[in-house]
Amino acid sequence: MDDFEGLLRLNMISGIGTITYRRLIDYLGSVKTILDCPKSTLEKIPGVGPKIAARIVNGSKAADVDKEIKLAEKNNVKIVPFTSDQFPHNLKKIYDPPLLLYIKGDIIKSDTLAFAIVGARKSSYYGLTQAERFGRQLAQVGFCIVSGMARGIDTNAHTGAIKGKGRTIAVLGSGLGVIYPSENKELSEKIAANGAVISELPMSTPPNNRNFPPRNRIISGLSLGVLVVESTLRSGSAITAKWALEHGKDVFAIPGNIDSNYSRGTNKLIKDGAKLVEDISDIVEELGPLAESIHINDSEKVADIRSLTLNSKENKIFSILSSTPMAIDDITAKAGLPPSNVSSILMILEVKRMVKQLSGKRFVKA
Repeated sequence: MDDFEGLLRLNMISGIGTITYRRLIDYLGSVKTILDCPKSTLEKIPGVGPKIAARIVNGSKAADVDKEIKLAEKNNVKIVPFTSDQFPHNLKKIYDPPLLLYIKGDIIKSDTLAFAIVGARKSSYYGLTQAERFGRQLAQVGFCIVSGMARGIDTNAHTGAIKGKGRTIAVLGSGLGVIYPSENKELSEKIAANGAVISELPMSTPPNNRNFPPRNRIISGLSLGVLVVESTLRSGSAITAKWALEHGKDVFAIPGNIDSNYSRGTNKLIKDGAKLVEDISDIVEELGPLAESIHINDSEKVADIRSLTLNSKENKIFSILSSTPMAIDDITAKAGLPPSNVSSILMILEVKRMVKQLSGKRFVKA
């Protein structure tokens, strides 16, 4: 049995995640040893105990790995373990990434520039309109839109991304062999053609309330930030926002009618410190420095997304600058623009807090 088959077998056992897996590996050294180990040894490992030990012993015998692989292949689903280079870069960095992902479609390098849009299943016309608008506009400027493909806000966020001819990822709280909600079957195919539909759950896992909170950590983990469009005070969106804060991600919210139950969650998030959003520039400007620091495969940088708010001449000057000070004469020579234009543009970029002037008329990115 190779490591892939062993990880797949462990993933098919309820309650076994990467945290437990790492504890087991620290003590036993390999997946094969974990699965061959007697219950009496497993239960003595700190953080495991009798219940999990029994699940591993009984569950590993019951798991039909061959059937799972065939079912995935039948549905054009790839199974990617967290040890693989194909596992999403952002998700690998959280405290408890999934042991593996079932992926229908493709997750590509540019999807590192991902942003989550979430909200209530029951939502107003205003909320649905805003979800589609932000999904479309953020996709058009290069973000991959991540959501949960639930009814309401999630559905419209994905739809907006597709209408914007961008990319989108849906994270399900069921197995990929059980698309939920069923009316989004056609949407799931469109998402897979323009991104990916993913889950950490075995193929035949039905939707269950207990599956959705852990699903929300994946939505947050994949994304640079989370926008909550509409939500009640107690909703899955609030859980996603909580995960985002735990992951060190920015939380954004769209303000709503103070008399609407659908807006109480978002308005409270704003009162508690979430960033109020009126258009995509509020998001782009906030995430700019974060995106600039992201590396893909430790070598390929994602472009500074603050440039998406600039006109062509401003962007030309901004792209010339870096963290290394550059004299205004050198900037002018590289830009090929009249000195007066360069001076004016640099002043505008300073006002936007995107550029900083140093002594001797030298400039750096802020």
